[in-house]
Amino acid sequence: MPRTFLPFAVDDISALARSLRSQLAARTDPPGHVEMLNMLARAAGARNFQHFRAQTAAEPSPPTPETGPEPDLTLVERTARHFDDQGRLATWPARTSLQSLALWGLWARIPADAIFSEIEFNHRLNVVSQIGDPALLRRSMVHAGLVSRTDDCRDYRRVERLPTPEALALIRRLSAG
Repeated sequence: MPRTFLPFAVDDISALARSLRSQLAARTDPPGHVEMLNMLARAAGARNFQHFRAQTAAEPSPPTPETGPEPDLTLVERTARHFDDQGRLATWPARTSLQSLALWGLWARIPADAIFSEIEFNHRLNVVSQIGDPALLRRSMVHAGLVSRTDDCRDYRRVERLPTPEALALIRRLSAG
């Protein structure tokens, strides 16, 4: 039988500790597995473990990077059409939503924790794109918060961020390419 994972969180760990301590002090022998589950559930505010399990099953689980919201695959497909078979940006999209998603495809091909001069960064952008306008890409990436640059525009660095679901789908598609 597959194991069902139940998230366990409490607002006040001090109250949890007090509740567990008083429940354990009332016992003469160590609790068994089910008794311990019931004690934890009561300390978290449920009547017993079955009540806790029913409450948890009724609540929608919060999105995580693995199970987060589903990406808009139509948007991903439209953006992917602007890339060639090697994952290079072949044409600059006309729509802003496609442009910002395409920038994530370029972002993924920039090494993390590397610092580039403007010339090196332009060269890197020319390697991952064929549109011939690294200044447009560079400015767009800075404006989107995907790349940071110094005030004198000498040094460029990729900003580490969690990609959107659509960006993750596009990056996977381009890397599988």
